[in-house]
Amino acid sequence: MARIGIIGGSGLENPEILKSPAEAEVSTPYGKPSSALLSGSLNGSEIVILSRHGWHHTIPPSEVNNRANIFALKEAGCTHIITTTACGSLREEIARGDLVVPDQFIDFTRHRNITFFDSFEPGKMNHTPMADPFDNYLRKVIIQTAKGLGIKIHDKGTLITIEGPRFSTRAESRMFRMWGADIINMSVAPEVALANELGIPYASIAMSTDYDCWKEDEEPVSWEEVLRVFENNVGKVLRLLQEVIPIIS
Repeated sequence: MARIGIIGGSGLENPEILKSPAEAEVSTPYGKPSSALLSGSLNGSEIVILSRHGWHHTIPPSEVNNRANIFALKEAGCTHIITTTACGSLREEIARGDLVVPDQFIDFTRHRNITFFDSFEPGKMNHTPMADPFDNYLRKVIIQTAKGLGIKIHDKGTLITIEGPRFSTRAESRMFRMWGADIINMSVAPEVALANELGIPYASIAMSTDYDCWKEDEEPVSWEEVLRVFENNVGKVLRLLQEVIPIIS
């Protein structure tokens, strides 16, 4: 039976969606995860929610203990991981409030622990394939369900993760567009790579909240604007998750 791990982005950590919720503080060989694990059932499916930045959003992006978060979900018996994240749009056609299901990522972080393999056992080199890092089955379920609900969704996209907590300069934003990135955030890498290392299927639902700062006829991104757009659209992400989770097997 599938057990779905949900790593919540800004504004999506909502225990009220669970039946019989139970909270557990856990520790891992990599330290403590960002939050306690909140487990329960949703429409008959078992899920475990972890708050990426802590329940009160006190953990900056580069201080998130990604290794502990992914390991904790693995130890909790999660067979799949779906994450949510706010992102900036690097493309005219990805509007504020649109959802994107990325199929590729670029890791532009520099200070994060990016692997579980700090050393190799003799004769065993752990070089994890990463050609298609986001699970195709999970992506397909999310995309088809969103379309069935009438939710506007982009069925692919390259996501670039920057270190943060600062936003990009205009020069960086233009460079990321030239590299082929479609959306930008501070969270998904190395999270997705770590899930792949542990063999856990992983997909992400990204919500576009702004145009970063490449688009000069728009105001540059601000945290206040990110929150405003996210809060105005968070309901459709929750509705999508509630429909998607029972389908996964």
